[in-house]
Amino acid sequence: MRLEPEIWDALREICLREGIELRDLIQRIEPIPGEGGRTSAVRVFVIEYFRTAATESGHLGAGHGGNSHFAGSTHDGRRARHNHE
Repeated sequence: MRLEPEIWDALREICLREGIELRDLIQRIEPIPGEGGRTSAVRVFVIEYFRTAATESGHLGAGHGGNSHFAGSTHDGRRARHNHE
């Protein structure tokens, strides 16, 4: 299965939190009929897992809010380079 490194990292973190082996977690994630295959289902699972775990206090503690986290970022999370000419 081809996934982005960040998704693999998130899956490993989920496994540590839940006390489950990676292969067992992947086997439990079922594709949603008509929504793509298992790879898509895994991506959706990771997003839903962390969205469910997210709280307002957690966001505040991480410094989220006011779009400050996204200022100067590109779509892939790396800081955009600004040309100051």
